[in-house]
Amino acid sequence: MKIIFDNVSASCSKLITREYSTSFSLGIYFLNKKFHSPIYSIYGFVRVADEIVDSFHEFDKVSLMQKLRRDTVEAIEQRISVNPILNAFQQVVNTYHIEWELIDTFLKSMEMDLLETNHNPDSYSQYILGSAEVVGLMCLRVFTEGDEMLYQKLKPSAMKLGAAFQKVNFLRDLKADYEVLGRSYFPEVNFKRFSLVDKEKIQLEIDQDFEEALLGIKSLPSESRRGVYLAYFYYRKLFNRIKQTPAEKVMSARIRISNGNKLGLMFQSLLRHQLNLL
Repeated sequence: MKIIFDNVSASCSKLITREYSTSFSLGIYFLNKKFHSPIYSIYGFVRVADEIVDSFHEFDKVSLMQKLRRDTVEAIEQRISVNPILNAFQQVVNTYHIEWELIDTFLKSMEMDLLETNHNPDSYSQYILGSAEVVGLMCLRVFTEGDEMLYQKLKPSAMKLGAAFQKVNFLRDLKADYEVLGRSYFPEVNFKRFSLVDKEKIQLEIDQDFEEALLGIKSLPSESRRGVYLAYFYYRKLFNRIKQTPAEKVMSARIRISNGNKLGLMFQSLLRHQLNLL
């Protein structure tokens, strides 16, 4: 029966999420249970695409991305795929009416990683839109469950939250992106001489994104607000740690929060949510 394969497909996406991201896994856990599988499935899809461009160095990445694009289109159109990750993803796309425009924009940003090494302001904005903001909108389609007015109301904040998460990741991974992958995401920054001025300019941009994102989180339905706020709270704490770290250290080491501290942050965020202190 196909339901068995669908369940296995969803489990594969869940496994990918848990293996790659403790913080997002915790956030998903505190969503209403009906949202677990759809959000795992979105994360599984975007993680596979990200892995192709970031990790599969010994393979033909261009061909792999082209195949992923073709297979994604086919899965959505036929409402099935023998690839468990794509099978789970197409179910979410077709159930929650996620627009192809969002998926296409995401894939185009992943394809940019195969070509772009130094971003200018325009390509940077385009990359953030595709790699992060539209992923936030895919999740928002799930959370709003067909309520178009609510979706449009929360759309700007969802995009800002995705952008904030991505930019924090960029700051956290400066060393690996620049030295290993040869990428410079932040435009007009010389990473050979990464300075406090450069860092503070980037931090101001992220602070503004977080402020706008929080407005939308407060207006989310209760079934999704707690889990999204947990992810926001964790990333805000990671960002604060990065802000307190000298520019030269940010450029030379990956700033992180231990799993033990993540659990502490989880309890803090849940208490703040319970007391309505968002």
